[in-house]
Amino acid sequence: MKTRPGPTTRARIRELNGSAVRERRDDLATEEPLEIRVTGAGGEQRTVAITMRTPGHDFELAAGFLHGEGLAGPGDIASIAYCTDEDLPPEARYNTVTVRLRGAVPDLPALERHFVTSSACGVCGSAGLDALRDRCRPLPEDTLRLAPAVLYGLPDALRRGQGVFGKTGGLHAAGLFTGAGEPVAVREDVGRHNAVDKLIGWAALNGRLPLAGHVLMVSGRTSYEIMQKALAAGLPVVCAVSAPSSLAVELAREFGMTLVGFLRGERCNVYAGEERILME
Repeated sequence: MKTRPGPTTRARIRELNGSAVRERRDDLATEEPLEIRVTGAGGEQRTVAITMRTPGHDFELAAGFLHGEGLAGPGDIASIAYCTDEDLPPEARYNTVTVRLRGAVPDLPALERHFVTSSACGVCGSAGLDALRDRCRPLPEDTLRLAPAVLYGLPDALRRGQGVFGKTGGLHAAGLFTGAGEPVAVREDVGRHNAVDKLIGWAALNGRLPLAGHVLMVSGRTSYEIMQKALAAGLPVVCAVSAPSSLAVELAREFGMTLVGFLRGERCNVYAGEERILME
């Protein structure tokens, strides 16, 4: 019987170094599917997502995904558990999560698509700005102000929280920080959007939402999907080491968010919400 998957997988490889060849073991970032099911109070069950993820913090991933897509907030969730249905083979049970809702399964068009996502792209074309306007409002004005020195310290602080990346070199990360740059939580995954879902799911399950006054720092680029999830969580500032997409910038500007990209060393680009950055 297949054991419960972990965040890393051992593999035997051949390493070439100049003309020398040697065999050794290597740690790889595990990538396996996760099916997210929701069950309503009346017993109705639907599959809402199948995503490729790194095992670990699966319940947070499910809660964060449902919150980010507007399907279920923290108060709507009665329980989350791995699925033990008889129709599942034993090796699939730790790759299937059932979220039991206090009410009925939401009757949303998104559910009809049976989300299938990869670890790379997130939920592609997930609604668009028009649908986002129906369920989210611009963030209220706040007093959060970030010194450039705080921004410059975020990439290294995020890297220090990436334990699995240190072993494999193959994971993205999302980190939650205070306005003073103090780390609150870090989550890792083969997918950027999964790491964000895990982080927001952690906040949701621990009664931390909305995340006003906090900063989200992500590895890689910033997509529309990541900005959508941050907006739903009430995060006013999103920073990344790489570039944002055009739609990510448009979303940030419309909803009053601060978006920082190419945050490397002591430089960055501010694409939206510059009023939260203490620039001379």
